[in-house]
Amino acid sequence: MTLARGKGFCGHHIESHAMRHPAAKKRNRMTSGWQVFSLLLTIGTIVVIDKEHTKDSEQYKSKVVDIGEDFVLIDYPTHIESGRTTFIIDGTTLLVTFIDQNKISYAFKTEVCGRLNKGIPMLKLSYPGDDQLYKIQRREFVRVETPIDVAVLTEDGFHQFVAEDLSAGGIALNIPRDVPFSEGDTVKLTIVLPFINKEIKYVHSNAKLVRVWDKKGRTIASLQFEDIEDVDRQYIIRFCFERQLQTRNRES
Repeated sequence: MTLARGKGFCGHHIESHAMRHPAAKKRNRMTSGWQVFSLLLTIGTIVVIDKEHTKDSEQYKSKVVDIGEDFVLIDYPTHIESGRTTFIIDGTTLLVTFIDQNKISYAFKTEVCGRLNKGIPMLKLSYPGDDQLYKIQRREFVRVETPIDVAVLTEDGFHQFVAEDLSAGGIALNIPRDVPFSEGDTVKLTIVLPFINKEIKYVHSNAKLVRVWDKKGRTIASLQFEDIEDVDRQYIIRFCFERQLQTRNRES
């Protein structure tokens, strides 16, 4: 992760931590008569939007309709839980996450720059460019140590555990030695995600037990998510991203 200076919100410049992506160098090339502005964020991509700087942060989903050199057009966002269309005023700062065609997750901060109506109502968001995205890989970037509560449903009933660490691909749990877990078992998880703004989200997923091991006298069970909903994975990505920023701020 390097400190880079690039285009900021709605044409302004900001200082930001950025992960350089080699494909971004091709962002303005001409290909078969079409100008390619992004090789990662593409038309039709589903994005999850977090109004992160409001007291009552809420999440919305939308779809990319068009992409320009320094902006993205999306259809009007809908609330993930209620399904209601929301109105976001110009100048609102947002955190956007998405998953590309290679199943790699990315995040970027943006600002609402305006709105258009070309048959469908659209919001215009600033786009910093592929080279300014935070790349979130399942096992490398997102994994964070975090003692959150997790409920596990097995054939014997519910068990309550505390997580050792969490990533977009799985979770490690602190478990007693007498818990009847065996490698290869499939269980149901309910993960409690407490965000900085005091909001709490509950993520549900099936998970496969891939490893039971010892760590400094404690028994750890590593589980891999299976059949997790994209929205729930995005919640985990956002939570881990938030914890990464907290850690970085404490160390700086």
